[in-house]
Amino acid sequence: MNIFKILRDDIVKTIEDLGRQGKLPAGLDTSRVTAEPPREAGHGDISTNAAMVLAKAAAMNPRDIAQLLVAELARLPAVSAAETAGPGFVNLRLTDPVWYAQLADLLAAGTAYGDSDMGRGRRVNVEYVSANPTGPMHVGHARGAVVGDALASLLAKAGFDVTREYYINDAGAQVDVLARSAHLRYREALGEVIGEIPEGLYPGDYLCPLGRALAERFGRRYLEAPESDWLAEFREAAVAAMMEMIKEDLVRLGVRHDVFASERQLHAEGKVAAALEFLTGQDLIYTGVLEPPKGKLPDDWEARPQTLFRATRFGDDVDRPLRKSDGSWTYFASDIAYHLDKYRRGFAHMIDVWGADHGGYVKRMQAAVKALTGGDGGLDVKLCQMVNLLKNGEPYKMSKRAGTFVTLREVVDEVGKEVVRFIMLTRKNDAQLDFDLVKVLEQSRDNPVFYVQYAHARAHSVLRHAAEMFPGLALDGPSLAGTTLDRLTDPAEIALIRQMAGWPRLVESAAEAHEPHRVAFYLYDLAAAFHGLWNKGKDEVALRFLVAEDQGLSAARLALVRGVATVVASGLAVFGVQPVEEMR
Repeated sequence: MNIFKILRDDIVKTIEDLGRQGKLPAGLDTSRVTAEPPREAGHGDISTNAAMVLAKAAAMNPRDIAQLLVAELARLPAVSAAETAGPGFVNLRLTDPVWYAQLADLLAAGTAYGDSDMGRGRRVNVEYVSANPTGPMHVGHARGAVVGDALASLLAKAGFDVTREYYINDAGAQVDVLARSAHLRYREALGEVIGEIPEGLYPGDYLCPLGRALAERFGRRYLEAPESDWLAEFREAAVAAMMEMIKEDLVRLGVRHDVFASERQLHAEGKVAAALEFLTGQDLIYTGVLEPPKGKLPDDWEARPQTLFRATRFGDDVDRPLRKSDGSWTYFASDIAYHLDKYRRGFAHMIDVWGADHGGYVKRMQAAVKALTGGDGGLDVKLCQMVNLLKNGEPYKMSKRAGTFVTLREVVDEVGKEVVRFIMLTRKNDAQLDFDLVKVLEQSRDNPVFYVQYAHARAHSVLRHAAEMFPGLALDGPSLAGTTLDRLTDPAEIALIRQMAGWPRLVESAAEAHEPHRVAFYLYDLAAAFHGLWNKGKDEVALRFLVAEDQGLSAARLALVRGVATVVASGLAVFGVQPVEEMR
């Protein structure tokens, strides 16, 4: 049950009633009316902007509208007080029984608490990771992988029909370089001294096992053969081996995909040419000469006729090339075909999670999606900034195995997938992130992973002690939901219930904004409130969770404790993190 949604419905109904009474104009647009927690907790439980967003259409002063709303909303059974504030906000305070009912609903629902029908089963495609299949995943890939995976889980919890997708960039120059690098290791496996890896090839020794496998498969057949004889076979074998490695890394991180789409297959099935033919039929492709880039001209820039997409017609800064000087398609042409393919598979709603180095690519791709779908489809791109990998505050050394970077596998093996997943979500995706291999394992309030997990473990510790103190007391959620919850009267206890009752709203708002990091912030604040109440009980005996001589009061407080554990577990499930019941 989302109490904020319920109160918003009550506010909208009140506006409609006032319209029927002639106190407000009838038929006012209430789509922008909100019901949310006020910025200052002292201002009440729920604040609405209704008076201010209706003022212009109603041709009335916002505070006059607010006074009308206050008079009506104060009569609602759930409302204990209503008042106007500032330019026209209406602040509501709810009765304690409302919060007891919220806690009971939470306990009855278990970790499904917060599940929403907001998405109404709408299909959404979340494409993430999509690392070039040229080597093992590095720690930078981890961030996009976790952001995409958590976002997909968040959208599913909010009621969307989500497909998780990985786009394999297995066409183009980089996989040819991979094939040549594999051929070098193949020669090495056959006894040739290769010396220093030539510039332009992939240097990591992760290709050595592939070289040995190719040597076993082909023998000396391609040792002296021209590149044209072996390139295609080596490319296919190398891509397959790299994708197997990448999938193993994803499993270690707890990331899964429903679909692996291939760029090479798009070309093979003629979908690239077909997509561009479709755009040509819309008069969106032409031959023209682009203006030179602003500022210093690149050495390789030349004014020449090119095949261009009319991206400026759909909000981009310039029209975009579709063919290279050698006549082959650009990556953009392939990406156009790929997004058209997604749309034709039933995904009008698309989300791509990319690295920050693709920031200049966003407008053109969004322009293409608008063109391809006639405005019916939409593309949201989440750019993930760099991860600075540290150890005790110092930059972490590069991996010899990878050649130039620290592999994802190394990091997961060192600190565990749960830690990696949580930390990657403690900053907004477009903000840089420091990942210190030592600090993420510290047992302190400054480590959000520990602090949130400790709240869950502490709650279970209290429940274990309760089982010893009250052997016959049922401690599962549904049973505790039936206890006399009005024994919870301390303001800190009510405040904690209010915070837990905000979880369904948080799920919906974070899903709507495509921002899973909001869950991390929420869980940290909830953990802080719970730890604060536990500490308060240490100082004030009357507020301890377990009171041996009063089982009824203890049961009510155990309902509160079970509620915290449930909401934390529900939030961690969105992150793909297993909650712990004991800290070791």
